[in-house]
Parts: sequence; C-alpha cells; structure tokens
Amino acid sequence: MTYKYDFLIIGSGVAGMSYALKVARANKGRICLVCKTTLEEANTNFAQGGVASVTNVIVDDFEKHIEDTMIAGDFISDRAAVEQVVRMAPSQIKELVNWGVNFDRKEDGEFDLHREGGHSEFRILHHADDTGAEIQRGLIEAVRRNPNIEVKENHFAVEIITQHHLGIEVTRRTPDIECYGAYVLNPDTHKVDTYLSKVTLMCTGGCGAVYQTTTNPIIATGDGEAMVYRAKGTVADMEFVQFHPTALHHPGETHPAYLITEAMRGYGGILRLPNGETFMEKYDERLSLAPRDIVARAIDKEMKIHGLDHVCLDVTHKNAEETRRHFPNIYQKCLSIGIDITKEYIPVRPAAHYMCGGIKVDLNGCSSIKRLYAIGECSCTGLHGGNRLASNSLIEAVVYAETASRHSLEHIDEYDFNTMVPEWNDEGTLSNEEKVLITQSVHEVGQIMANYVGIVRSDLRLMRAWRRLDVLYEETEKLFKHVYASRDICELRNMINVGYLITRWAIERKECRGLHFTTDYPLHAYDNK
Repeated sequence: MTYKYDFLIIGSGVAGMSYALKVARANKGRICLVCKTTLEEANTNFAQGGVASVTNVIVDDFEKHIEDTMIAGDFISDRAAVEQVVRMAPSQIKELVNWGVNFDRKEDGEFDLHREGGHSEFRILHHADDTGAEIQRGLIEAVRRNPNIEVKENHFAVEIITQHHLGIEVTRRTPDIECYGAYVLNPDTHKVDTYLSKVTLMCTGGCGAVYQTTTNPIIATGDGEAMVYRAKGTVADMEFVQFHPTALHHPGETHPAYLITEAMRGYGGILRLPNGETFMEKYDERLSLAPRDIVARAIDKEMKIHGLDHVCLDVTHKNAEETRRHFPNIYQKCLSIGIDITKEYIPVRPAAHYMCGGIKVDLNGCSSIKRLYAIGECSCTGLHGGNRLASNSLIEAVVYAETASRHSLEHIDEYDFNTMVPEWNDEGTLSNEEKVLITQSVHEVGQIMANYVGIVRSDLRLMRAWRRLDVLYEETEKLFKHVYASRDICELRNMINVGYLITRWAIERKECRGLHFTTDYPLHAYDNK
C-alpha cells in the first residue's frame, strides 16, 4: 500500500515526539510517527540522570555550561551548536513542563538540581532517578491527545526513498539527493508499504546494541545512521562511542545492562576496588566526578590490572534514607539481586552507552539529503564532539526538535509528493535455518565490536574487526537479496553497517582524542589525562 503524509517521523523518543508536537501546532498537514516497537520502548525511557540546563542564574551561567561542554568534548565540539543548545535550553525546559513533564522541586518551588561528572555547577534537572521515563510519559500523553499525530507502533522503516529508487544513479558525489519518504514494514501483513512524505525526520536513537554489553535497549541497532549512509548521506564522528562507566554488573543482563546513573557519583558515590581501595586519584584530579571517558578507561584498566570483572561504587557513607529517596529505582533494582546499596558496594563496569557521532546535520537539523532531517542520538549536531557531557543529550533532542520544526514548517510548501516511486519488491522466502543464521550473525557483531572496537583500541584490533565485519556484510547482503524483508534481517544489516562505520572512523583517527583511545598513537595536545 501507499500512504501520504506531510511529515514522516521515524522514531519515537524525546526527539521524535517533541518534533511531532511542535509541527502539529501549525496545522500544516498530516503527521505520521513510525515507531519500531511501542512509544514506551525508546532510549529516552532508559535515561536516568536528567537534563542539563542553566536555571540557577545566581551561581550558574551559559558560559560555564558552554565551557564544560567544550572541555568534555575535547574541543572537537562545534561551538555554534554548543551555544545554540545551551542558550535555548531554558525555554525548552519550560516547554517540557508545559507538556506535562514533572521535574523534582525543592520545598520553595525551585528545581532540585543535581551535579554530574564534567559539570562545574549543579544544573541537572531530574525526576528521582528515572528522568527519561518521566519525559517519555509526559510526551506520550501529549502525543496521544493530539488528533493531528498518527502513531504507527511496531512498524519498521526498511529504507529511505531517494532518486535511487527511481532508477537514477546516486553516489556520494551526487549534489542534490532528495528524500521522498520511506519503505516501512507492516507487522500485520508482513508487507513493505510505501510512505511518501514532503518532509522526513530521522530520530531512531542509538546503536548500543551493536556491542555485546550495552545500557541501550535491544532495539538500539543504529537503524537511522545505516539507512542514511546506504542512501549516500553524510555521517560523521562515528568513532566516538561513549561507554557509561557504571553499568550494574549482573551476569546475564547485557541488553540492556542496568544503568547506575552519573548522578550517583555527583551525589557523593566513590569508585573503589572490591577490597575497598580507591583508584581514581591515579587518573584524574576530579576523582569520581571526572568525565565519562576518563572514568570508563580508568575502570577498564583497573579491571585488567587486577583481573576483575567489575569494580564498585560506594554510597554506604551517605544517609540511607536520603539515598533511598534520591535513587528509589536503583535501590529497588539492587535489592532485587541481593544488594542493599545503603550497606553494600554496588558492582559496576563500563557498557556501551551513547553514540556521539551520527548523521551529520546543520543547526536546523538538516542532513546532506534534501527534505531529510535528523535529530536526537542518531544525528551528529557537533554538540558532543569527542565525548558527550552528561545529561546534554535529552536537551539537545528538544532544542533541535525546535529548530528542525521551524525550518521544515518554513519550507514544506515548497515540496510535493513524488508519485513516481515504485512499490517495494517483496519477493523472497525465510526459513528457520535462515533465522538461525541471522541470530548467529547478530552475536558475532556484538563480539567483534566488544573485543576489537571497545574502550581501548589498536590498529591490529581495528583491522581484525574490519575484516570480520566485511565477511558478515557480504554474507548478509547475499541473504537479504533472497529473503523477504523482516525486522531481524534488516536490523542485522543496520548493525553491520554501523559497526563498519565505527571501525572505519576509528581507523582513520590517528590520535587519542575524546572517547577514541588507541595504543598506537599519542594523546592529543588537549588531552588532560
């Protein structure tokens, strides 16, 4: 079947829903929000820490937030993007509140602000220790109330549509690639439908599932980056994969590994070895509050030195009642596996967490492909540079939802539907034997990325990953041409594409910078580690 929407949104986290609500106000056409699973299951929902914004102007200001972001990003960040996000953050916080999102407040009504690693001031707005879930809840209710937004849950975008699908050769040198919509898999009919659009927004979230252990949900397979790259769009900074230093070490829980929020270290949590010894003083004067890349590498090194499978986070010196009040979900989660965090150390280890690179966009969220926008984690705005500052991602998504909505509303009348787009060729078969091959290949991708493209890299490891991924790519593309499109095979293709991009960008960066650490090249001059 063929559908027509003025605005086609692929993804349903804070980025996609914020954009949908913003364009819906203008009443400029039909809006479709395509959701891979349900609205509730998005990376946003797993974000615990909070949202960074300057709100306490007595002690904080924009320049401090800008400088903290530039330092954390190892001075690779695009300063224009940093200034845009930081300066627009307070107004977007107000919009989130207006949509029904609740942030914790003190008795006097002011926001109860946390401080996290890399921040020079208390500026993290939060809702207990499940801020992402609260934002997701508020936005879901607002989206479901809005009659102008049609939600397609459990629908999977297979490819974006460009001139390539009209029989025109498209290369990376083609100057005017245009997006006409997307091919979307319908879970009820198992057919791939054609969704034509005037404007398409890519906001598919992260790609942590390409690693063996991640804090991301299993659906975070890098679909947006892969689709845009295959369509000859520009991606950037893919080597900068952030590993959260403190995922709960609980063998068997890897997709997702339970996140122990950065805010717990801001609260006073101390990193220790299982025997109680501290170690961060060997790596950074900011100790446990150093930026994530430094802390993750420190933990990784200590685990290797001592032959450990985890280190520990200690909050036993804090007031027990206060700990339970600030971190109720973490308290209950740990209690469920036999750990009382008010009396015992929390076992933690790094896990793949956030992609700082992605689909390259400008300040309006415009990609290199006309009529295609990208915001949220799948995009590369330039804000994060070499390493994302804690709690900058959620506010980035809402700010770019604002700039992208303004720009697309200004230009949508210039576009029309391209009715020459052909239907998807859905010939093929898929046997149980082929499903086994897909499952095995997914496991292989996770192992390759974890073993060779992890926290510490080398040329030898990266080239081995490159060769292994190339074999998987050839096998999977051959299989894809002979089976009908399914979510499993499409996700595998995307994971291999994203793994390749991370590895390729890592090979090309001949220095240690931000999250990219290699044993073959020296530290960059800006590096303070």
